[in-house]
Amino acid sequence: MTSPTPISEPPSGSAPVSADSPGLAPAASPASPAVSPVLAEVVRSGFVEGRHRGSLVVLAADGSVDWALGDVAAPVFPRSTNKPMQAAAVLRAGLDLSGERLALAAASHSGEVFHLDLVRTMLAEHGLTADQLQTPADLPLDPEEAESYLASGRVRDRLTMNCSGKHTAMLAASALNGWPLDTYLDEAHPLQLLVADGIRSASGEDVAHVGTDGCGAPLLSLSLTGLARAFRHFVTAGPGTPERRVADAMRAHPEYVAGTRRPDTWLMQALPGTLCKMGAEAVQALALPDGRALAFKIDDGATRTLGPVLARTLRLMGLDDPVLARLADAPLFGGGARVGEIRAAF
Repeated sequence: MTSPTPISEPPSGSAPVSADSPGLAPAASPASPAVSPVLAEVVRSGFVEGRHRGSLVVLAADGSVDWALGDVAAPVFPRSTNKPMQAAAVLRAGLDLSGERLALAAASHSGEVFHLDLVRTMLAEHGLTADQLQTPADLPLDPEEAESYLASGRVRDRLTMNCSGKHTAMLAASALNGWPLDTYLDEAHPLQLLVADGIRSASGEDVAHVGTDGCGAPLLSLSLTGLARAFRHFVTAGPGTPERRVADAMRAHPEYVAGTRRPDTWLMQALPGTLCKMGAEAVQALALPDGRALAFKIDDGATRTLGPVLARTLRLMGLDDPVLARLADAPLFGGGARVGEIRAAF
């Protein structure tokens, strides 16, 4: 691991990038074959047994790129870091959500009792049933919740899947407008067209690739720079706009965005005004209340790296809070004893 870099400067090896041009810009071509830098190391018994490569971008308060590691212009699938943009679309469709309900619409919830209870409540409020959800049947995302769930004799369920809050909001917005409910996940559905428009607007770039997310919803690619720009847009948007309403709900109710044992929740609770959301395959995006933002992706999808990499990046950005030590703590065990860790390597 390289020596720590003073927080007033970008880490050694980062590439200075000029400020982005205003307005809509085309997404970059696929990533070059160049090897990504190592962002995290796996250290067991003092021996580095593995390395995780990836790319990372940090935006200055004015939205320009402050520093970057790896290829941050190539498109990636943001996975669940797209959820704030999806939640903003249901507001643009006229659905009146706020507070915990709006936070849950942007959530990858842990499947805790209070999450599932609110999903059921929201379904009932809009005259919907769990059978109309097109989420795949799943267990609670949180391992402890999954153990309790199975021990009680229950099985995988659509409502328990971590995206059920988002899907409930999508169904409710579709029902409100008289749009088809059985095709609400189709790329050409009116709601999904609103999502796509919102993603383009918030990120400032076109979508290079469209896929299918784990929950079945359309998945629109962005560059890491575009993703960081989108999160910054949500934090800096004017009061009352759909983007700001989503950001405010997520920040006010972070336990509904993730869960009581999840890093996104811890960070938003500890650093008021921060918007934070992770995605599958090791994607992370964050915006600070002053307009600075970051996004990164670990190439091999190892989510165990997210805390250490995020904590290191925030320290390099000048933050100092006990929550960063909690985020960075990613132990490895051998024979029941702690014998190593996952640590940031930049």
